[in-house]
Amino acid sequence: MVARSSWRGSISFGLVNIPIKLYTATNKREFVFNQLCQNGHRIRYKKWCPEEEREVPYSEIKKGYEVTKNNYIVFEKE
Repeated sequence: MVARSSWRGSISFGLVNIPIKLYTATNKREFVFNQLCQNGHRIRYKKWCPEEEREVPYSEIKKGYEVTKNNYIVFEKE
């Protein structure tokens, strides 16, 4: 991808005109790292309910705010 200037202008000294272009100094790069086991396989996380001792599917997971210990306000989509 060709870099575009973010500003254009010029400096003049009598009969001499010097064109100026301003470019951003850094490029935004994002790196995403995965966690791997010693053999190079990706590690996955289970959503686990310790009370029911079962894995909970994503469709059953809700969001909540803990008001007091083990007492939550549950938020649901309308």
